[in-house]
Order: sequence, then structure tokens, then C-alpha cells
Amino acid sequence: MNWRMITALVVKDVSLYFRNRFFALITVLGVVGFVGIYFLMPATVDEQLVMGLYAPTLSAAFIEELQGEELIVVKAESEDALKAAMLQGDYNVGVALPADFAAKLAAGQKSQVTVYFTSDFPDELKDAYAVVLQELAFAMTGRPLNVDVSEEILGPDMAGRQIPVRARMLPLLAVIILMMETMGQASLISSEIEGGTLKALLITPLRVEGLFVGKGIMGVGLAYVQVVFLMGVTGGLSREPILILVALLLGSLLVTGVGFMMASVAKDMMSVMAWGILAVVVLSIPSFGVLLPGTISNWVQAIPSYYLVDAVHRVVNFEAGWGEVGTNLLILLAFAAAIFWIGVVVLRRKLR
Repeated sequence: MNWRMITALVVKDVSLYFRNRFFALITVLGVVGFVGIYFLMPATVDEQLVMGLYAPTLSAAFIEELQGEELIVVKAESEDALKAAMLQGDYNVGVALPADFAAKLAAGQKSQVTVYFTSDFPDELKDAYAVVLQELAFAMTGRPLNVDVSEEILGPDMAGRQIPVRARMLPLLAVIILMMETMGQASLISSEIEGGTLKALLITPLRVEGLFVGKGIMGVGLAYVQVVFLMGVTGGLSREPILILVALLLGSLLVTGVGFMMASVAKDMMSVMAWGILAVVVLSIPSFGVLLPGTISNWVQAIPSYYLVDAVHRVVNFEAGWGEVGTNLLILLAFAAAIFWIGVVVLRRKLR
């Protein structure tokens, strides 16, 4: 294999890539913009529950006793005032207690309580306010409710250590940056195929294997450098840096294979963009499962980028190590090798 020619090919490809003003611009703006978006997002999570309360028979001192580090109770003057404050966005939950609430509880009778939620309130958080009402009833009667409550936490206990949105968004930004560079490489290869440049190169001592090695080094290297820069600036390399670097390298190999496949079916930059946007959407789906937990089921594991996203998320946000994400890396390696090989095969057929 002629490494001197491969090196010249890589240098030539990098030069042509940055001569394309569009891809050169989105490369710089993309990295800078994503870093800016990351630091503009909140760095902490507010874990306090804010609840409006209309309780005509409860004293202000009693309501004050209900408040704590995790619960803020805002007293409303009337039920209408409670609903008006919620519509203005003061809080997302309101509780209206009837005038005979305390008397009925003391007598052991059931009492009707109205709980208001705004239309955008998450369903999974509504049960938390049912617990608040149980605590309220206990505080007023001095007796526990006639129920047995058992508590079990599925998965990591996130109490007191909720993950900020920007930390959840980091895997999504990494996938998008990887795919942006792949679209640029695919556009370059497509234009060289249409112009006959690649066939001309094969007339020289450069063999087909050397051609794909050079293209692979350029694609993997360009994507890898930029995603590593993103992770480094945002603090993503502060925990298990070698593990993160390996995962990102496999991700770069994966998207380079995707780029080869796009170049084999595209004829110009516009068709590359069309295929590229489709690829970005598909490969980004696992990231939305991290950004919005519970929105995606297990079928997402069929998407190769899931294993990159999951590995980065668990290492950066849950301090996982090689033992916890080793299986992810092996599956990602298998996907990356298979897709890269398929990309080489389909692109090689187009060169014939």
C-alpha cells in the first residue's frame, strides 16, 4: 500500500473540504454554535415542588409548617384566584380544599379535594402531589391513613441529583456534529465520482484499497477531531476520558460508513443533503430518548447510534465505567465495522 499517495490524498481531501464555503461555514458555526447552546442551557435542575393551595379553614401558620426544602406552598385567596394564578404561569399545580375538609378528616369521613393541573404538566409527576395530599391529611389529623405504602425505585435513584437538560443534550450534539462532517465528505466523494476524479486516481499507482483507506482516514479524522473538541470544551472528557474517546472513535467510523453509502446513491450536494438529513434524523432518535426519558421504547436499540448515545450518557452523567458500557462498545464496534464495510462495497461498485 502506497502510504505516500494515501497521505497526499488525505491532504487533498481536507483542502477541498474547506474550499467548499458551505461545509467550511457549517463546520465552524456548527461547533461554535453547539458549544454556545450547551453553555446557555441551565447547569442545574430545580427539584422543588411548587403548589398553589386554597384552604379557607387552614391557618397561615399551619400552611407554613407544610413547607420544606422540596415543597413550596403558595396560599390563594379563593379558588378562582388559584386558577387564575395557574393560567398566568405562577405554578403548575393547585389544590382546593373544601371548608369542611378538616372536620370530615377528624370524623373519619371522606372529603372531596380538587386538584388542578396545567395542560402541559407531565403525567408521571402527578402521583407526587397525591403523596403531598396524604401528608397534609396526616398533619391535620395526627393519624396515618389506613393504607400500607411501599416504595421501590426502579433504576438509579435520582433524588437530589437530577441531570440538567444540557447534560442530557450532549449525546445529541455529538451525533449531529458527527453527521455534519459525514455529509461534507459524502458531497466531496459524490462530486469526484460524477467528475471522474476517482476513476482517474485509480489509473495512478494508487490502488482501490489505498483509495478507501485515504477516504476513511479523512472522514473518521475530521469527524473525530470536532466531536472530541465538543466533548472536551463541555467537560465531557472529565470522567473516563479514554472510554469516551474510544466510543467517539467508533462513532466516527460508523458515520463514515454511512457517508460512503450516501455518496454511492447521491449525484450532487442537494441529494447528499437530502440523504444526510434523513440519516441525521434516524441516528438522532436514541438521543431523544435520553433528552426526554420515557418517550422511546426498546425498539430504539436497533439503531446503531443507540450504543454510542447510551455509552456517552452513562459515562458522563452516571459515572459508568468500562464494565458497565463494555457491551455497548462491542456492539457499536460490530455495527461500525459492518456499516463501513457495506459502504465500501456499494461505493466500490459505483466506481466500476
